Amino acid sequence: MGQKVISKAVIKRLPRYYRYLGELLDAGVERISSGELSQQMKVTASQIRQDLNNFGGFGQQGYGYNVYYLRTEIAKILGLDRPHKMIIIGAGNLGQALANYAKFEKNSFHVVGLFDNNKALKRKMVRDIPIMMIDELPGFLQKNDVEIAALTLPKENAIDMAQILVENGIHAIWNFAHTDLNLVVPKTVAVQNVHLSESLMRLSYNLKTLEEEGKIK
Repeated sequence: MGQKVISKAVIKRLPRYYRYLGELLDAGVERISSGELSQQMKVTASQIRQDLNNFGGFGQQGYGYNVYYLRTEIAKILGLDRPHKMIIIGAGNLGQALANYAKFEKNSFHVVGLFDNNKALKRKMVRDIPIMMIDELPGFLQKNDVEIAALTLPKENAIDMAQILVENGIHAIWNFAHTDLNLVVPKTVAVQNVHLSESLMRLSYNLKTLEEEGKIK
């Protein structure tokens, strides 16, 4: 029997479940019903139950969900039950901001290298990580078991860099360059394209909708 296909919509909601459950744990909440979770998530209780039933359910009728257990199981589904080594290619403002984001480690992502081709940045420290030059990248990847690379490069450099990363064993690319790398890397490499301008455009649309509905003036 083939593996069950999970919809992209469900996968998109899983990190939100994980985040909200973490906040509940921090608040000392041990158990929660799908109805209570729906109020936090702004998703119907029925949708939550359907989403979780894709992976076994994890709850009991009239008993709800054990918050710690459910978060632990979602962590396993998302692959967060083990550490992931990550490098950042492009040590400009965005790259350094990503390197400085402390919550990555909390979610099992460990930044172990930062690379750029600007010699003025060579050996500058960002959270105890020295910025290395691009020509040092292949040797670094050969010596370190790195799975994920974040690309904060200009569009014109991203495709060539993606090919170098794939040739040196990178299995996943978090791409901030304004180009879709899914078209140029093998299907054996996972790619998540992040288009910041598109996100801002969606925000603009939501703002316009609120104005048209008379909810804001």
